[in-house]
Amino acid sequence: MKNIVVLVSGGGTNLQALIDAEKRGEIEGGKITCVISSKEGAYALERAAQNGIKGIVLPRKDYADSHAYSKAMLDTLKAENADIIVYAGFMTILDEQVCRAYPYKMVNVHPALIPSFCGKGYYGLKVHEEALARGVKVTGATVHFVTEVCDGGPIILQKAVEVKNGDTPEVLQRRVMEQAEWKILPHAVSLLCRDKVKVVDGVAVVDE
Repeated sequence: MKNIVVLVSGGGTNLQALIDAEKRGEIEGGKITCVISSKEGAYALERAAQNGIKGIVLPRKDYADSHAYSKAMLDTLKAENADIIVYAGFMTILDEQVCRAYPYKMVNVHPALIPSFCGKGYYGLKVHEEALARGVKVTGATVHFVTEVCDGGPIILQKAVEVKNGDTPEVLQRRVMEQAEWKILPHAVSLLCRDKVKVVDGVAVVDE
């Protein structure tokens, strides 16, 4: 049984999707054992507590720079015996020492179909604002491995979502979460826990 550690910064809706999926038996071979927040008072920690999951606060503001924070995070992940690490609305950049310590063991969910609307600065409503400004007819979500390149790791799963006339960024954000993010993130984590994803020549190959 693999230990899943979830990294959060805010409300924790993706964390809730993972918790709910685990309760339904949809995450095979793994268990959420710890939630680490980069901010004090994040509601995601309350979600963890309500479900009997250990919560740790590792405030970004307590560290001088990204390197120092990343070192503290790496030490914490090792102390928690993390096998799979999931970014679930985690808004803090970790440097290469963390992803190098956990190659192809760290995943993130991004609210667009990478390589569209991704990279530095593309997070939250900004992604959906840009999608609407470009007039795309289909958007969606992507689960990818975390590497040293922001949103640049091998793609594990993607799911498309229709863009509708009259959508606002907020409405589109909600649809992408409900129809894509909350479905493919637990699925991808389950695949990883069962060793069903391998990377060949920089491309993630899923063995269902």
